[in-house]
Amino acid sequence: MLKARKVSSVELARAVLERISAVEDKVKAYVTIVGESALEAANAVDEKIARGEEISPLAGIPTAIKDNMCTAGVLTTCSSKILYNYIPPYSATVVKRLIDSGAVVIGKTNLDEFAMGSSTENSAFFATRNPWNLSKVPGGSSGGSAAAVSADEAILALGSDTGGSIRQPASFCGIVGMKPTYGRVSRYGLVAFASSLDQIGPMTKDVTDTAILLNAICGKDPLDSTSVDLPVPDFTKALRNDVKGLKIGVPKEFFAQGVRSEIADAVMKGVELLCSLGADFRELSMPIMEYTLPTYYILAPAEASSNLARYDGVRYGYRSEHSPDVLTMFAKTRQEGFGAEVKQRIMIGTYVLSAGYYDAYYLKAQKVRTLVRQAYDEAFKEFDVLISPTSPTVAFGIGEKVDDPLEMKLADVCTIPINLAGIPAISVPCGFSEGLPIGMQIMGRPFDEETILRVAYTFEQNTEYHTKKPLL
Repeated sequence: MLKARKVSSVELARAVLERISAVEDKVKAYVTIVGESALEAANAVDEKIARGEEISPLAGIPTAIKDNMCTAGVLTTCSSKILYNYIPPYSATVVKRLIDSGAVVIGKTNLDEFAMGSSTENSAFFATRNPWNLSKVPGGSSGGSAAAVSADEAILALGSDTGGSIRQPASFCGIVGMKPTYGRVSRYGLVAFASSLDQIGPMTKDVTDTAILLNAICGKDPLDSTSVDLPVPDFTKALRNDVKGLKIGVPKEFFAQGVRSEIADAVMKGVELLCSLGADFRELSMPIMEYTLPTYYILAPAEASSNLARYDGVRYGYRSEHSPDVLTMFAKTRQEGFGAEVKQRIMIGTYVLSAGYYDAYYLKAQKVRTLVRQAYDEAFKEFDVLISPTSPTVAFGIGEKVDDPLEMKLADVCTIPINLAGIPAISVPCGFSEGLPIGMQIMGRPFDEETILRVAYTFEQNTEYHTKKPLL
């Protein structure tokens, strides 16, 4: 429509900003909105179109960025008091690639502090609400990005996924969310939570938009040594309404551990639909999955305790005042600057890395992680994709689980194994329960995003769940 000049980029940006003005007080998806610079960027796209220049599919599209990705000249807070005033002098590689593609950055979205949480209630500033029911959480930690896309406060968004932080909120908010293979997308400029698990990915209204966004952000980055130097396919070519001959595995362990019956039923109906279109499915067992949750909650805090050591009030961000000496300033800054969830994970991480317990916890967890990866390798010898629920429940109430950390962490039980193995996975809407969206998770082989996009696209083309909108 932009190329055909049926609507201008400025008109599109204004429409999104007006929508933000209308519903943001209810949803609270954004930490920072950059309306003026968004309109300037949109105007630049319109000028390009007027000159007859070629534009990318993302040019002029209002896009939200999770507030743990650096944006030059724009606040990057990680929804933490300790970075409340931090304005980076550079942009994350993904942000730069989006801007180079002509995307219009509309604002920075709320998250659980430093991406630690499953509900976006752990933000130091405010809680984000689920557009489908304002008394429910949007999921986390990319809850702001999910809510923004679901509420039409952005057309596209970027999230980050350490244990399910893209897919679980996508499931709760009825949108598409994808975690690419670890290394497929540069992490340069992403504020690190757990470096071996973090991955940036798209959050969109449908699978086609996910493929377009992936095309822009994937690829080797010399600034990130963990990014992989592999050819980046045109992911839109994988969007075929065809699953004939594909083999689908359904791991039974993903349907245990508190998965509600209505969630399991909706996902299995999705599998049956794909089978009616030509795929084959078989149940399989992956017993090691029982140990993935405790393994994750050893490894992720261990890496977090190391990564967050840099926040001491010296270099940037919040600094406690009136401290008599430097050491007291360090301690007070971290005491006052970090929230409870972050402190808990730093303490757990420091404990499992300590000399007396390293072998008993951290080393053992790394060995289990290897077994998880081997279990997936074995499964993918037989199956093209694996399918499971994205979350064991639909969105829960705000405040419902804040006093029960274990129950809160179980919200990620279906997504965490994927991060431990480093494989790609996508969540697509597959039903509703109590008026709230249900997500279906499709997992694939490393660097085979194309097959899971093909399966997700086929499912989407034969259902209408992705067309439903929350009433605000």
